[in-house]
Amino acid sequence: MSGNKVSHAHNKTRRRFLPNLHDHRFWFAEEKRWIKLRISNKGLRLVEKKGLGQIVEELRKRGEKI
Repeated sequence: MSGNKVSHAHNKTRRRFLPNLHDHRFWFAEEKRWIKLRISNKGLRLVEKKGLGQIVEELRKRGEKI
């Protein structure tokens, strides 16, 4: 997403709105190993809601390497 950064003098320059991504490690008990994901705050909430096992299964169905 993009928009304008507006200064106090009302000068407008283009800027981008980027997602709040963080590298986070999760202990995946089913495989007894750590999994490193680049995940947003909403993604963290989904992991808490669905569980890490279901999230990993969905990622593997999409063909992403974990």
